[in-house]
Amino acid sequence: MISSGELLEVQFQVPDKLSNRYPFHLPFLRSKESLDINSEVTFFVGENGMGKSTLIEAIAIASGFNAEGGTKNFKFSTKNSHSELHEFVKTFRGTKRHKDGFFLRSESFFNLATEIDRRDEDPIGGKIIDYYGGKSLHEQSHGESFWALFTHRFGGNGFYILDEPESAMSPTRQMAMLCRMQELINLGSQFIIATHSPILIAYPNATVYEITSTRISKKNYKDTDLFMSYAGFVKDSDSYIHHLLKDGGL
Repeated sequence: MISSGELLEVQFQVPDKLSNRYPFHLPFLRSKESLDINSEVTFFVGENGMGKSTLIEAIAIASGFNAEGGTKNFKFSTKNSHSELHEFVKTFRGTKRHKDGFFLRSESFFNLATEIDRRDEDPIGGKIIDYYGGKSLHEQSHGESFWALFTHRFGGNGFYILDEPESAMSPTRQMAMLCRMQELINLGSQFIIATHSPILIAYPNATVYEITSTRISKKNYKDTDLFMSYAGFVKDSDSYIHHLLKDGGL
């Protein structure tokens, strides 16, 4: 628990007249008026379509980040695809102000890499890519480029918002990411992460919010549908496969 972090609480202030419109009809907006974000690490988990990415995008934009990702200095836009939710999100911050910050949006990371290359075509000034390890993110695999971000660009004392960072990472690399997160947290960082990874949500003392079709609530990570589904499969994969293929699904 932290008392002076970059972000401590998020409130939703959506007018009733918008409640039938996307994304304002999403369950977490109907079930809670505010969320505590007063942990070093906060996770959002849930099935596809429950609003994890929409929520984390709104928090990022309300916190001053570019909708397509990057630091607060990035202002590019390739497509105006983000929702209006950020306009109705109020953030409450502590006394601390981090020196670093980054919004990783997996689905638009390609656009971010392109923007970095475009800016680096300017012969005046230093190269932005030097802060990412010195090699164009387009010249690396998806997983390598993500890892370059975590190892080179993230420097500690930072506020990092990540949308499904595991999408490009093997299980082994996800475990390495936990170690890197610990290093950055020891340097005063705060993370907010939307994920489908049962590995990442095992980070000690993290706050885990599970979003369902009816509500959003805090859960022990072992009690989330995400973790229980993976644990059940690993424990008896033969039975799971038999049920899925013979009986017609979940």
